[in-house]
Amino acid sequence: MRQNNIQKMNSGLPEHSADIRVGRELLQATKPYVEESYAQSWWQVGPTFGLMIAALIAAGTLPWWQLRLVCSLLGALLMVRAFITFHDYLHGAILKDSRAAYWLFHTYGAFVLTPTRSWRASHNYHHGHVGQISDASVGAFPLLTTRIWRASTRWQRFAYRVQRHPLVVLLSYPIVFGLNITLIPLIRSPAQHLDSLIALIAHFGLIGLLWWLGGFSLAFFVVLLPMFVASALGCYLFFAQHSFRRMQIASPEAWTYYRGALESSSFMRMNRVMQWFSGNIGFHHIHHLNVRIPFYRLPEVMAAIPELQSPLTTTLAPRDIADCFRYALWDEDKQRMVSYQEAR
Repeated sequence: MRQNNIQKMNSGLPEHSADIRVGRELLQATKPYVEESYAQSWWQVGPTFGLMIAALIAAGTLPWWQLRLVCSLLGALLMVRAFITFHDYLHGAILKDSRAAYWLFHTYGAFVLTPTRSWRASHNYHHGHVGQISDASVGAFPLLTTRIWRASTRWQRFAYRVQRHPLVVLLSYPIVFGLNITLIPLIRSPAQHLDSLIALIAHFGLIGLLWWLGGFSLAFFVVLLPMFVASALGCYLFFAQHSFRRMQIASPEAWTYYRGALESSSFMRMNRVMQWFSGNIGFHHIHHLNVRIPFYRLPEVMAAIPELQSPLTTTLAPRDIADCFRYALWDEDKQRMVSYQEAR
């Protein structure tokens, strides 16, 4: 009886304090930070691509394999940062009116198996549906509730577990980028995805050329190894920021774009070195709230807006990495992510 009275009293209270901005009001507070400095954008993009190319050239030409390995791994980290600038360009956050940027990013997208048409379509879908329950993997990894999981067939459960398995993230170079982003869209709609064909020709043509010029080791250190590492790291960052133990999932009736951004997207705490190499993508809750904010302004936004300073977090610590894969289902009764074992 007492509990019912408390619930009735609480039902008349506001969902948040009057001075706390939420929804459209919070989005409006981020609008001043959308403003871009072309000089600053090029200062971020130019050295990133210059250092990446220099590292990969060194990986292909140095005489000692140990140094080639170091330069190849450095090139992989710089490829991750270059991808974030590419990602921001396609969101219209940086350099959107620059012809030089157009050719730079479209060329880069082709060589790293990320044709712009299929990437933009799937990634924009992801932004419009983040935090929603779905067995589809359009632009994101699937997410099911425990009730749907229990009602699924063995094959459906197997397919779900495979799609969210660590090996898929580790092998994202051939699986996510080679198949899902490039080859499958081309097979399904060749006329609409000619840029996927160009990407396949550019990527494997480069591998073939390097192999012909300097053998397997040249192709390995310049393309295969850095692509493998960069793809796996980038894919994990994407996976973990929408599939972590502390995330919240709103019901279909309560879901909004703003709740998806702040409750189903993480802030990934990193040291400053990894924050730089990852292009501030750890400030993911802010990026999802307003995709037009340039990546280099995201820390500034978090520092300026109190409502964005207490996000749901994850890290690159081994325990958090394990948790991101372990907690794979949303339990509607417990209102938290649970493991497959708990779902039984």
